[in-house]
Amino acid sequence: MTNQELRLSVGASPGQRVVAVVFGVLLTAVGAAFVALPLVADGLLRRLTGRGDAFASYEEARDLPPGLLPPGLRDSVDPNQSGPSPLVGLCGLPFVLLGLYLVLRVLRTAAWLDGSRARVRGALRTRTVDLATARIESGAVSYREADDDPAGEPQARAILATDPGSARGVTIPLRGMGLPVLPPSELRALAEAITTGRPGDEPAGDATAVADHLRRLAERPSAD
Repeated sequence: MTNQELRLSVGASPGQRVVAVVFGVLLTAVGAAFVALPLVADGLLRRLTGRGDAFASYEEARDLPPGLLPPGLRDSVDPNQSGPSPLVGLCGLPFVLLGLYLVLRVLRTAAWLDGSRARVRGALRTRTVDLATARIESGAVSYREADDDPAGEPQARAILATDPGSARGVTIPLRGMGLPVLPPSELRALAEAITTGRPGDEPAGDATAVADHLRRLAERPSAD
């Protein structure tokens, strides 16, 4: 097993990154506009629906009793009436957060393998798990390539590694940057990290099966 840190080819391809970032920025902008709308809507609507009162604004007539104000201006400053509630703008916050999360996830997602320790960086945090001692499972969802043998086994989308001591886990995607599967050298490195140094008295059926699956994937030619 090599002690040199290996960066895995996980994440989106450059084209996918551009599309995701553009979509995330637009989503964030729409949400931000919705959040700001109640703050400017009252003044904007007053300008659009003004009737050309003798007073240009309330500031010019604020010292007059409300009964002496023109009806249009009187209604606009009626203390019993209010514009759109600022709370309405909170409906745009989920779009802002979703857009920011999408951008961060696309730009920050990465994974490294240092010996048997896998370090996976997501949108907001980075986690590290020792694959030699972690509980290893294949991803719950599987897929088949177009040229797969229908009778063959499905390919796992990811490796799920959970630290038995802290219950922390990482997910290592097996699809690379625009690739149907990680390069063979990286698949073999993952398989070696999972099996090398694993305690002999520890049940390792799932880990061994996942490692064997990775080695079989590494033997297959890369899809064009």
